[in-house]
Amino acid sequence: MPSLKEVRNRINSVRSTQQITKAMKMVAAAKLRRAQDAIIQMRPYSRQLQEVLSHIMESAYAEEELIGPFFETRPVERVLIVCITSDRGLCGSFNSNVIKACNTLINEKYAKQHRAGRVALMPIGKKGRDFFKRKNVPLIEDFTELFAKLSFDKVRPAAEFVMNQFANKKYDVVELVYNEFKNVATQIVRVVPYLPLQLPAEETKEKRAIVADFIYEPDKTSIIAELLPKTLKIQFYKTLLESNAAEHGARMTAMDKATENAGELLKQLRLIYNRTRQDAITKEILEIVGGAEALTKG
Repeated sequence: MPSLKEVRNRINSVRSTQQITKAMKMVAAAKLRRAQDAIIQMRPYSRQLQEVLSHIMESAYAEEELIGPFFETRPVERVLIVCITSDRGLCGSFNSNVIKACNTLINEKYAKQHRAGRVALMPIGKKGRDFFKRKNVPLIEDFTELFAKLSFDKVRPAAEFVMNQFANKKYDVVELVYNEFKNVATQIVRVVPYLPLQLPAEETKEKRAIVADFIYEPDKTSIIAELLPKTLKIQFYKTLLESNAAEHGARMTAMDKATENAGELLKQLRLIYNRTRQDAITKEILEIVGGAEALTKG
């Protein structure tokens, strides 16, 4: 049985931890509101931009006008995986789920390329970088400060770097691994092919020949050349916004559970404290009674 002092110290320690987790939950909730607003506003814009580009690409493909380095499909020899984690911990399984998905890609889907040393990883977020530093996976171009005041201007160089790596044929395929924000309690791990862009290869020729009623100015090729890089950058930025909102949701949930667990632990410790105090009082009473009886007999 622990002493009263030990139990009191434990209670004070747990109570202090509970105050910290409660404060962290409130901070995460405030950040989540801003991050959630940002991704909700970005989704319709990104979706509409993608739809417009898809119509133009479908028309250009039907007329065999679709060209550009981002459509080039090559034999998969060199692979780049963009691992998007957080810069800080205390967010449950948020980071470990992304790292697990990256490991699955490396060791299963691209096992052959990995054995040949042709799989590279670009970490966005310190947790992913620190983990894969200890593994036999080459890391390139460290982008670990993007989530501090996340903005399109900060993300654009990272997106351009990835696009240039593919366009210059340094990598044959690029995949994004991240957490998609669904709600406060749910984050979905996504593994999304980023480059090369996939064409609607399974559609019939009749469907491909269907052309949306658009007037193109100046021409489809010029519009695709202008819209395509912008769409890729927007998609990359949207991915980071999803991860940012998911991180704050995961941290808020984790800190809420930690606060609840601290409350349950406090109940148990108070019960132990009261039992220990009762035992101490009972022991003192027995000693007094025993001493009184000894004096009486003496």
